[in-house]
Amino acid sequence: MFKDRSHLEKVIEKAWEEREFLSPTSTGEEREAVREILFQLDRGDLRAAEELNGTWVTHAWVKKAILLSFRLNDCFLMSRHHGLSAYDKVPLKFEEWSEEQFKDAGFRVVPGAIVRHSAYIAPKVVLMPSFVNVGVYIDEGTMIDSAVRVGSCAQIGKSCHLSDNVGIGGVLEPPQANPVIIEDNCFIGACSEIVEGVFIGKGSILGAGVILTASTKIVDRETGAVTYGRIPPYSVVVPGTLPDSSPTKPALQCAVIIKHVDEKTREKTSLNELLR
Repeated sequence: MFKDRSHLEKVIEKAWEEREFLSPTSTGEEREAVREILFQLDRGDLRAAEELNGTWVTHAWVKKAILLSFRLNDCFLMSRHHGLSAYDKVPLKFEEWSEEQFKDAGFRVVPGAIVRHSAYIAPKVVLMPSFVNVGVYIDEGTMIDSAVRVGSCAQIGKSCHLSDNVGIGGVLEPPQANPVIIEDNCFIGACSEIVEGVFIGKGSILGAGVILTASTKIVDRETGAVTYGRIPPYSVVVPGTLPDSSPTKPALQCAVIIKHVDEKTREKTSLNELLR
């Protein structure tokens, strides 16, 4: 039905402009296009954001398709598991999976992990009891630890470790906004929060309790430079505070890049040593 992605994009853009007319009773090309996009996201054939020629690009039309799905689908009673029930518009990814499908997918899912349809989980991923939202992409070999929340459309790279109670914010609206992006081989310490489209460059290490929003000051301890929204590759980051000029005002929270390491140092040095 859909010749290529450009055709899908055109259908979605038109549906977005006319979204006030869409409802769970709507039929036709718009519904089929949304269904196809969610299916491709679920399989990892399509992404809400991807790296193209060294630059991360957000596909607003893909995010629009996810948002349109909430207009097109009604809530339904989901299957009860272990005495729990749900009433929602988005089915669970593994709702009807067989053992053979899990074997073919090649990742581990510990009881208590919740993944919504349209999130992609690559081979060799381990999902501890956690929550993975719509449009997420989790690449090969990554560990999603207990009580981790991975928000809408977040992009998590290969061989990352998201430690206990990490929160990755969802960025579904506005559609053109970048999601949180964590590149390959990153370690995110326990109880850290990364939200509002913050970018974490490959090989970076965040100590426990680092809070990063679009407005959080990121201070390079070596140079004194202050930036926002982006951690450069191979950075080691810990929580910090910035003193206020007035002694009567409280200090302000920040994130501190305490060092930059090269790829070889990152591979050979323990996390504890790098964070000291």
